[in-house]
Amino acid sequence: MAGRATRKRRVGADPWLENRRAGWALVQGNPIFRRLRGGCLEAAAEVLPAQVWAIVDPVGTVMCNPKARGTAEEWAWVFAHLLLHAGFGHLDPREVPPRTLEENSYARSWLTAPNQPHPVYRAACCAVIDKYLSTLKIGRPPVALPPPPGGSDEHSLAERWWYTGVPDAYRCPEYPDFFIGSAATAKNIDHRTHFAIGIGEAARDALESAGRDVTRGKQQTMRVWDRALNWFVSSYPLLGALAAGMTIVADPDVARGWDISIAAVNAEVAEIYINPLVGLTEEEWRFVLAHEMLHAALRHAERAGWRDHYLFNVACDYVVNGWLVEMGVGELPSGLLYDPQLKGLSAEQVYDRITGDLRRLRKLATLRGRGRGDILGEPLPHGGAPGRYLDLDGYYRNALGTGLVYHQSSGRGLLPAGLEQEIRALDQPPLPWDAQLAQWFDEHVPAVEKHRSYARASRRQSSTPDIPRPAWTRPEESVRLPTFGVVLDTSGSMSVELMGKGLGAIAAYARARDVPRARVVFCDAAAHDAGYLPVDDIASRVRVRGRGGTVLQPGIRMLERADDFPADAPVLVITDGMCDVVRIRREHAFLIPAGAGLPFRPHGPVFRMR
Repeated sequence: MAGRATRKRRVGADPWLENRRAGWALVQGNPIFRRLRGGCLEAAAEVLPAQVWAIVDPVGTVMCNPKARGTAEEWAWVFAHLLLHAGFGHLDPREVPPRTLEENSYARSWLTAPNQPHPVYRAACCAVIDKYLSTLKIGRPPVALPPPPGGSDEHSLAERWWYTGVPDAYRCPEYPDFFIGSAATAKNIDHRTHFAIGIGEAARDALESAGRDVTRGKQQTMRVWDRALNWFVSSYPLLGALAAGMTIVADPDVARGWDISIAAVNAEVAEIYINPLVGLTEEEWRFVLAHEMLHAALRHAERAGWRDHYLFNVACDYVVNGWLVEMGVGELPSGLLYDPQLKGLSAEQVYDRITGDLRRLRKLATLRGRGRGDILGEPLPHGGAPGRYLDLDGYYRNALGTGLVYHQSSGRGLLPAGLEQEIRALDQPPLPWDAQLAQWFDEHVPAVEKHRSYARASRRQSSTPDIPRPAWTRPEESVRLPTFGVVLDTSGSMSVELMGKGLGAIAAYARARDVPRARVVFCDAAAHDAGYLPVDDIASRVRVRGRGGTVLQPGIRMLERADDFPADAPVLVITDGMCDVVRIRREHAFLIPAGAGLPFRPHGPVFRMR
């Protein structure tokens, strides 16, 4: 009887407690948190509200709520979130902006400082932690997280939210999840230093693990190009994020079948195809891999546009090789394209300079070989898996931008000005053609200055008869109003849709700048002067003459020699690119379709309609 009673009173294991312990074990098993001090304690039932899972004190000890219910993965995420507060220095009062401190009613007797961070600063800290934690792949958040906010750190984010307010999606609970202590406590327990040591040890362990491939139970040392790729991850932050996402395809059959002399790259699937039979040193492989990664990250394939793709590839090779030599990345293999005289030029400028001698350039060799570009337009078939990235622009932009920040913050040395400018330009997507055209109008077509005059009463005068109110007036017709010239290609190759889109955009911006009329010339086999047309008629009721061949120079000459056309008025040429060579001696611009090119080197801006 006694034995049966004892069995009835025996309490079974608590599954929620087991989940908490399993979650803590998952976090402690990650080497990043290995060096952080503190532990995990069960808080008293009356200390934490029911909605609070856990908190972290200034010493780094995590106090969890025994009433909270969650899986092991959810507890692992909660514990990692709190420990990252310590690792990021959020428990250090010296890191908290002075004005974000407030008298906190939740301060406990075990705290040595009554002032605690303001909810705005706490929300910024939690948002930064969640963004970083999403890259560690530890556990699973108990609730759905909002998308990562803009801002590089908690201080800039808190400064912005201090004036604009914290968005509802990022508001923290009323009860804080971390508390700061005194300066003495922060000095004795330097969480940030321990966290940095843990990150270094984790990186070392990862490299040691990746340094060998396990094949049939035996460890084999990595090949020379794999060591070169891992060097970027461990020792070169600028390209480390790119190297971590790149895959090297070292297949002799692929290299032989696609005539790859040394290497080639495809940005869509983030694959670098190399010829493993080439006897390059590790330093030379570093140069080659950095060369191909910059081709992919700077989107050289897409930037070629209407240009000859091989010649633009050659121009990009000159620029990229010059940067790598200047930065001292690896060693330049013999036979690659390098000219110190082209230093400081962009790929587009080098292209314009080298296209004068096409016979000589056709004999130059890229990393793929003579007469072949190493920037591939499509992935090559091989035994591996296809690509993994969906948003290529976002991936390469984030990888290079993050690498630039780490490179500069870690004091790795100066970078070529052209490379840094192109990386920063990736964060600013190009303006659409209509916005660029509007900027051109703002720069070269001055707006009509309006002023108030008591000579004419305002429309609001009737509401206040005793108070005189001036009205807005424009200059009289005797004052020269701003205008511009339009040379429209009306040849048979110009579609009605293309002409309508260009003329509609011109009319809209002319109205916005208060331009009453524009001088229009239609050009096909001959020039037809339509005179000054109201801007509304340009887009709606204009009658196009001609539709023969394309000769634009007579129309340009007609405008330049016209006595009634101002000498400082700009000219906008609308064409499909299939025209003669034109020379314009005043401010001008070209409006052409996307993907088209001009048969000459333009001296004014070129806007491409999409």
